[in-house]
Amino acid sequence: MKTELIIRSNSSDIDFALLRDGKLIELNNETSDNKFSVGDIFLAKIGKVLTGLNAAFVNVGYPKDGFLHYHDLGAQVNSLNTFIKKVSTGKYKEFTFKNFRKEEDINKDGSINDVLKTGRNLLVQIVKEPISTKGPRLSSELSIAGRFLVLVPFSNRVSVSQKIEDPKEKERLKRLAKSIKPKGFGVILRTVAEGKKVAELDKDLQNSLERWKTMSKRIANTNTPTKILSELNRASSILRDVMNDSFTSIVTNDETLKVEIKEYLQEIYPEKEKIVKLHTSETPIFEKYGIERQIKTSFGKTVSMSKGAYLVIEHTEALHVIDVNSGNRSNKAGSQEDTALEVNLISATEVARQLQLRDMGGIIVVDFIDMHKAENRNKLYQHLKEKMALDRTKHKILPPTKFGLIQITRQRVRPELSIKTTEANPNKNGEVEAPIVLLDKIEANLEKFMSNSKNKKVQLHVHPFIAAFLTKGMNSIRFKWYLKHKKWITIIPRDAYTYLYYRFKSPKA
Repeated sequence: MKTELIIRSNSSDIDFALLRDGKLIELNNETSDNKFSVGDIFLAKIGKVLTGLNAAFVNVGYPKDGFLHYHDLGAQVNSLNTFIKKVSTGKYKEFTFKNFRKEEDINKDGSINDVLKTGRNLLVQIVKEPISTKGPRLSSELSIAGRFLVLVPFSNRVSVSQKIEDPKEKERLKRLAKSIKPKGFGVILRTVAEGKKVAELDKDLQNSLERWKTMSKRIANTNTPTKILSELNRASSILRDVMNDSFTSIVTNDETLKVEIKEYLQEIYPEKEKIVKLHTSETPIFEKYGIERQIKTSFGKTVSMSKGAYLVIEHTEALHVIDVNSGNRSNKAGSQEDTALEVNLISATEVARQLQLRDMGGIIVVDFIDMHKAENRNKLYQHLKEKMALDRTKHKILPPTKFGLIQITRQRVRPELSIKTTEANPNKNGEVEAPIVLLDKIEANLEKFMSNSKNKKVQLHVHPFIAAFLTKGMNSIRFKWYLKHKKWITIIPRDAYTYLYYRFKSPKA
């Protein structure tokens, strides 16, 4: 399996595309004005405390207050409150817990009125970004994620990722974690910690501990609400969570970003530093790696697959529905049951990809083609679980029903990624302008461009349909341009362009 991370940097935002064997499986966007990301920690002010909901609204600086439920307070919220008071008044300057006396745990069935008071300050962490009309979802059970482990202040618990199945390895990791963890901190060992030595774990723990100390220093003399600890930038976050031996290249079109990534890899995965490259080609980076084309074909209501099968994806207020269709594929299988199984297995692979690509969360119901044999239904279920195992987001899959339905719940922490794949009709009368009409406009601009003696080489970037029209046949329009202007025009199809958009460029010789 070959994994690639392609990063496109613009003036205001950065796009991240994760490819597995050349296929787009994850697409992320980081904008410079995004102030509320999962993992960010705020010193916030408690607003309304609602007994009926057993929850509080908390001001973190977003137009809508964040929502904090009693069950998200964490058992040690009283210790957290005491810590904030002492640090804010300057009475406590040692941010480890060697000399800190913890308070009693709160009752798991208690009332939020007994714990929080309106107007007081509280440290909270974003666990779900603002979605639609809702503010962010918050937790005061703080955690600081590292490469191999997660540091949990005010806890003594040591646990290991459930994805590590070997009991001996789990026991080994627990033993190592207990030997290095500081007093007053809990540790959760991540899946990538499997097989790691104590020195690697300790280095990662010390990095997280330094982040905690730096954050704690900011509490004193800080107005509320204020972000006091930011999650890593998206590039570092992706690399921290998914970096492994399967990565073959990391490519970006930004020199500064390249340096930052190399420096981060030097810390977490030094042997992979050499795979970071700078994109210098005239062809845009997402075009070069076929990402624009995959975006256009992977988003939208209908998603085509191999052998003529396709998915129809519908979104409602309460859930997402995915319908599997066999399409016009030729039936080479021995029976209808075999055909259904074949299409369902192909569809399950694509469903797993679509959930991760679009970052679909909540309840998802997939209507697979009916299969009568229980063994085939189980084979489909196991195949879907295997493909979903690569998804980092928490999820649960239920076995198929007799009707062929599979229900999936997937944690939603960010707004679903939605990309418009249709284009506005450029003609007001309801018909698309003929290529020959557009050609007149292109040729008029070509004359102007050619008259500039500095343009020694000429490129024309156009929509793929127009590119095909201009280059079709031996006696193509492009060839006629060559005879007229005595200069060859390189025509570059651009998947990102709309039908009527085109651009002339003169690349460096």
